[in-house]
Amino acid sequence: MRKLNITLSLLLTLVLSSSCDDFLSEIPDNRTQLNTPEKISEILVNAYPQANYMEFAETMTDNVFDSGDLTLTTIKNSQNYNWEMQDDIQRDTPSFYWDACYNAIAHANQALDAIKKLGNPSNLNPQKGEALIARAYSHFMLVSFFSQRYNPATAKTDLGIPYVLEPEDVLIKKYTRNTVEEVFNYIKADLEEGLKYVNSDYKLPKFHFNKAAANAFASRFYAITGEWNKVLEVSNELSANKIDQLRNYQSYLDVDFNTGTRKYSQESENTNLLIVSASSIYSRSFYSNRFQLTGADRNELFGVSTNLVNKEYLYRPLSYNGQITIFVPKFTEYFKYTNANAGIGLPFTGLVLLSNDELYLNRIEALIMTNQIDLANKELDYFMSIRVKNYNATTDKITQAKVIAKYPVIENEYTPFYSITPIQTSYIKAIAEIRRREFIHEGLRWLDIKRFALKVTHQSYNQANNILTKDDKRKAIQIPLHVSNTGIEKNPR
Repeated sequence: MRKLNITLSLLLTLVLSSSCDDFLSEIPDNRTQLNTPEKISEILVNAYPQANYMEFAETMTDNVFDSGDLTLTTIKNSQNYNWEMQDDIQRDTPSFYWDACYNAIAHANQALDAIKKLGNPSNLNPQKGEALIARAYSHFMLVSFFSQRYNPATAKTDLGIPYVLEPEDVLIKKYTRNTVEEVFNYIKADLEEGLKYVNSDYKLPKFHFNKAAANAFASRFYAITGEWNKVLEVSNELSANKIDQLRNYQSYLDVDFNTGTRKYSQESENTNLLIVSASSIYSRSFYSNRFQLTGADRNELFGVSTNLVNKEYLYRPLSYNGQITIFVPKFTEYFKYTNANAGIGLPFTGLVLLSNDELYLNRIEALIMTNQIDLANKELDYFMSIRVKNYNATTDKITQAKVIAKYPVIENEYTPFYSITPIQTSYIKAIAEIRRREFIHEGLRWLDIKRFALKVTHQSYNQANNILTKDDKRKAIQIPLHVSNTGIEKNPR
């Protein structure tokens, strides 16, 4: 399922040789035998997609505009903006991310297979839990991008993605796409089984599915499937201990720019639950992409009138190039030199995949959907108090009247597969708009656009508006060409 030209050429040469069977059956050295907890833990380091979905996911959303700077037009950025992604296997593209996810899944499956062959001993339960949840996460992200939204009414027939449960043991293995229903059933089974075993006993816990990260991922999954009591269950601990566990944006203003940017994805930040070092040049894109958050559209997202208390955000965006494109400082590149003399190396960017901030907002959404409005107001009060300047606990207090007035119901705007009352609709819109700004540049807005069936209009300087309708087929990114060429069915267009 991955484009491995060098490896494939080597293996095909071996297949043609008379000693092929001996070569393929021989174990090269003892390091390939996953027969100890330490070796299984080592392979799980690679059970996380080391690629970045954030740029292409964000560019598809209503957070991105046309700067009008034609000198910055690139094929990749333009295709993302117009939902026309092609088979471009370079960093920060859907194809690159697809391959990285299945590479991560392969490592998780190798670990699970080794644990099974060792008899599933209890001392390997933590590794088993991590592998199951890591496998579920990669499949979840793939189905979220390359399939239509989860809807029980259509999930039995909607095209999902191949759910891979076993290690690849042949040169070229044929795969078929599971339905969305099948994929979600597999994800749920892996997730809930993994939650029984996962712990936080790691040297670097935030680079693994520790218990808190697993709960945050579970809250994202259950929010998609509408299992609100389960969202509350996995977020209870955070709710009881939320002080100093969410992102402290004031601390970013108290240090210099470079330090603040590096802080965002550091382990020391309490809110960060799962971090990955991805092969990515995303930190360069803000000044090299024409379609980006722009200075001209700053106030549409971050004006003082765009939040419930009409106060200035602590994380108001900064300018890269004279207001043409702007950004919230979240990403910094680490360039790893492979040949310092030649100046050759690989770029990496630290990404926060899961956080307490997301878990907390998912919890508020669950409170709304279980009609605990008063408690939701209290949680919203706390969140807004640490997100805007000069919050006043008396005059800025969140009330139902404020929420309804700020976010009135618009017919056929928010249409999840489950039913919602008018009051719930106003609150869900409020949470979605908070989340839209909270995770600016991180691509999570795309998940809300899909699950709420939101329409997106992209304006362009030199062409007609491009409109992504509520149930537009383009909301399922086309699977990579090098994958469909193996016989896997394409998404309909």
